[in-house]
Amino acid sequence: MDKLKMHSPDLSQDNIAKIQEIFPGCVTEARDKTTGKLRWVLDFDRLRQELSDSIVEGPQERYRLDWPGKREALALANAPIAKTLRPARNESVDFDKTKNLFIEGDNLEALKALQDNYLGSVKMIYIDPPYNTGSDFVYDDDFSEDSLSFLIRSNQASESGSKLVSNSEANGRFHSDWLSMIYSRLRIAKNLLSDDGVIFISIDDHERDNLRKVADEVFGETSFVAAIIWRKKATPDARSTIGSVHDYVLCYVKNSENPKSAIGKMALSEKRKASFTNPDNDERGPWASVDMTGMIGRATKDQFFNVELPSGRVIGPPKGRSWGLVERTFKSLRDENRIWFGAHGDNVPRVKRFMSEVEGQTVPTYWAHDEVGTNEGASDEILQLFEIPKLFDTPKPTSLIKRLLEIGTSKNEEHTVLDFFAGSGSTAHAVLAQNAADGGNRKFIMVQMAEPVSDKSEAKKHDFTDIAEISKERVRRAGKKIIDGDCHPDWNRDIGFRVFKVDSSNMKDIYYRPDELSQGDLLEAVDNVKPDRTPEDLLFQVLVDWGVDLTLPIRRESVQGKTVFFVDDNALVACFDTGITEGLVKELAKHEPLRVVFRDNGFVSDAVKINVEQIFRQLSPSTEVRSL
Repeated sequence: MDKLKMHSPDLSQDNIAKIQEIFPGCVTEARDKTTGKLRWVLDFDRLRQELSDSIVEGPQERYRLDWPGKREALALANAPIAKTLRPARNESVDFDKTKNLFIEGDNLEALKALQDNYLGSVKMIYIDPPYNTGSDFVYDDDFSEDSLSFLIRSNQASESGSKLVSNSEANGRFHSDWLSMIYSRLRIAKNLLSDDGVIFISIDDHERDNLRKVADEVFGETSFVAAIIWRKKATPDARSTIGSVHDYVLCYVKNSENPKSAIGKMALSEKRKASFTNPDNDERGPWASVDMTGMIGRATKDQFFNVELPSGRVIGPPKGRSWGLVERTFKSLRDENRIWFGAHGDNVPRVKRFMSEVEGQTVPTYWAHDEVGTNEGASDEILQLFEIPKLFDTPKPTSLIKRLLEIGTSKNEEHTVLDFFAGSGSTAHAVLAQNAADGGNRKFIMVQMAEPVSDKSEAKKHDFTDIAEISKERVRRAGKKIIDGDCHPDWNRDIGFRVFKVDSSNMKDIYYRPDELSQGDLLEAVDNVKPDRTPEDLLFQVLVDWGVDLTLPIRRESVQGKTVFFVDDNALVACFDTGITEGLVKELAKHEPLRVVFRDNGFVSDAVKINVEQIFRQLSPSTEVRSL
């Protein structure tokens, strides 16, 4: 139910609306200096030009996309945060062995937290962000603080610095908020892509053009590969004037000079496979004939020769064409029975191309719904797992994402796939399904905010409280269903995932701002770790700070009565217990770890603390020693 406005009409906005009907290009968005909210405003320079028959002097013209809040979005993307990722073992699956991650929290903060750990190592990113249709949600980021203030607030606040708000029709369906949201996140995401990485972004007509311009700026215009059209519905909505049945998937690569290193071929479609036959019963299997002629303009004199057909007729290239190969190559192929002269041996020769030798087919820009699925099919997938209707409005089908995985990753590599708008969990589901089908070793990183579900939704009726909870449960159920089915014998059968939650730092405020420490805080400063944090919390903050892979195997051992973590055997050794003795330090040094970390106040005496570096210098000189 709409609420009363409770104020007199905004006549300036009404007048601007009238002008917009006549000169739509003269109305734009700007932030109100008093309220800070976006409003429609007139571009007076543009209006003067519309009403003049000569060129009107005005600001210097340049080709770029600007909007209110762009500079703040850039500053936000670059600002540091004092956040950590806290492990949630009870929500994870096969925590100690899995290579997959599910991060719950604001995706901007999560991306920042992952910067050092996965810099330049993500092969493929797929995101399905809010479409800004007027009824969905966008992230309302706080642009009002400078970097230092943001750092301090992020350290102190346990709640997310960003909130989800409806960018509704009442808000004018402003583009600026949406652009700021996507801009800051894409800038960070680019850093995570590997040199041969690729990003796919789903979008509809509402923000497609703006997204293209933003992505051109972030990734580079030459990095744009294609706007794939995906037919998401079989039939249009009869209630619409013109019913939309498609979405776009924008594709950008990290390395614009070699896009083929990022995108491979897709498997042959059933229609394409049907074009391969074997009319001559060739033992090499089905084949398709390929045109053997070429263009005259590119031909050499060696590509003009006569061919004697099996029927005895002698022919040259067709009029206006050359042969597409030289005579010696033709003879070699003919000797190998790779030339087809037709069933009666009297046709223009064509080259036989065997299906067994075809790696795949070139990816088209149009993907039909009967090839990669529909929104309705995606809803059915979720229904089969939960037996609850309408958990999500427009989920993406796993078949769509599986095709993206097919062309954007390799089954022979441990490629990392990132989705920081995880939503219903389709990407994680698709990764598991594709690995099970082809024996691949792809790993996923999912990020999803704990966005509350509607009180009237089916999810709420079945005791689900937020989107992240449903997404995690979907991956659990999908993994179990996949592993119980037919799986590729070479698959590692990893259906697990480590759950982490974006949270405030494990360290107390004085750790970050010792200059504000008062005399009354001295007792509090004895322990700089928050009391509710576990040793495993501290371990993963160290991994985040040091940029270590968050899926490395972790072994927990008791050494001289203390709990010691061994990450990837001796890549990192950590002990956060108190009462650490010189004997324990020497024992750990014998393992010759690459890195070792202790709690700053964990030593039995100042003397032991001082001697730690000297002990490692003698027993394991290559070890990097730290404390927190």
